[in-house]
Amino acid sequence: MENSDSTVSVPPPAPLSVKKENVMPINPKIAELTESRQELLTRIQKLKEDLQGWRTKLDTQVKVYRDELSELKNSLNTEVEQLRSDFQELKTTLQQQQEDVTASLRNLGLQDVSGEAKETEVPIVENIDENAQDIPIGDNSKEIKE
Repeated sequence: MENSDSTVSVPPPAPLSVKKENVMPINPKIAELTESRQELLTRIQKLKEDLQGWRTKLDTQVKVYRDELSELKNSLNTEVEQLRSDFQELKTTLQQQQEDVTASLRNLGLQDVSGEAKETEVPIVENIDENAQDIPIGDNSKEIKE
């Protein structure tokens, strides 16, 4: 039985030495993890700063583009108003020229030619007999000339 007692007492000292070995390397691992944590925090801080810089640049660029678009819009509005004014002047000028030409023709005794043509066509159409009314209007002038 002594052999069994001595065998039982030998194994317990081995686990104690394993525990001591595990305790010793923990301090360097903690130091390593702390250093790694610091590096990660430094990287995160740099990324935050970069992001803030990009955001500032982007905001500035958006403001510049917005200002440019506003200037272009104002310029286009001014040009559109100028074109409207020019077209109105052109319309007024053309109306005045048309009135001048009409007045000149009246002074020369040449009334509005289109008005006279309408007046002469109306009596001719009324004088056509009922059988000729079936002929299309475009052909009436040919029938009348014949």
